Amino acid sequence: MRSVRIVVTNCNTTQEMTEEIVRGARAAAGPGTTVTGLTPGWGPESAEGWLDSYLSAAAVMDALRTYDGEPYDAVVMAGFGEHGREGARELVDVPVVDITEAAAHLACLLGRRYGVVTTLERSCGQIEDSLELAGVGRNCAAVVGTGLGVLDLGDAERTEAAFLAAAERVRAAGAEVLVLGCAGMTGLERTVGDKLGLPVVDGVGAAVKLAEGLVGLGLTTSRAGSLARPVPKRRAWGAG
Repeated sequence: MRSVRIVVTNCNTTQEMTEEIVRGARAAAGPGTTVTGLTPGWGPESAEGWLDSYLSAAAVMDALRTYDGEPYDAVVMAGFGEHGREGARELVDVPVVDITEAAAHLACLLGRRYGVVTTLERSCGQIEDSLELAGVGRNCAAVVGTGLGVLDLGDAERTEAAFLAAAERVRAAGAEVLVLGCAGMTGLERTVGDKLGLPVVDGVGAAVKLAEGLVGLGLTTSRAGSLARPVPKRRAWGAG
């Protein structure tokens, strides 16, 4: 299989989180796959709620629009439940894999119902809507928050304890598989899976493997209908 070049977009402006996400992506990537992180130049420092998500979507698309690095074969959007994936698919001519969809699709292969453990409770409805739009919401038993903010996830011991507590609520709702509901949780699946006795899917790793597969199969976004290239017109991309 030829080498695959993947750009992973962070949904916020926190460079340290981009670096953590890239480490997780590279750990999942196959031999010969190159992973490059892309941090938006503007937007929220963490995406927690509708306002942040819409700002993030525009900022990520702007970062892809103005990207001047090495050519790439696929994009992984590392914002769980965040907006923008459909717009990004219109914008670029390579496969775009959202970690929300990727994690849910893989979870559906591992059990009848899955559950998501995320950060703040305020993000749960947004994630549920994202899963419904992607067509995988009917298999979701529950979306539960840990009560931790995105930027609080650096405390590994506290994050693990909060995740395990929330995971028990998801299991009680009928989940047979767990999904990490934030890109900043990447790597946690290796420490909590055995303790829970359930498969735990990391969206970043799932998206990387799906992106590699799409590139290897020579598949990309259909231009036959709703994801056709944007209509040519003048667009003002902000003050810059």
